[in-house]
Amino acid sequence: MTQADERVLEFLHEKDIVASPSVIAANIDYTQEYISRRCRKLTNAGLLQRADASNYRVTELGERFLNGDIGEDDLPNV
Repeated sequence: MTQADERVLEFLHEKDIVASPSVIAANIDYTQEYISRRCRKLTNAGLLQRADASNYRVTELGERFLNGDIGEDDLPNV
């Protein structure tokens, strides 16, 4: 997990929205390209889910991670 990963999860959770990597990037001060790569990794780890072709939402697993119910060691490599 990177600092950006946690910021992506926190942004989507706190705003309770579905958003594209470009919207996420603009709000957490990373490039769209970097956030796109991280969103794909977070999706592969089960922390994010694609809402449609270009938007993501936090999964139940992502919520559990943010709540501290599971730790980074409990996740697949991100």
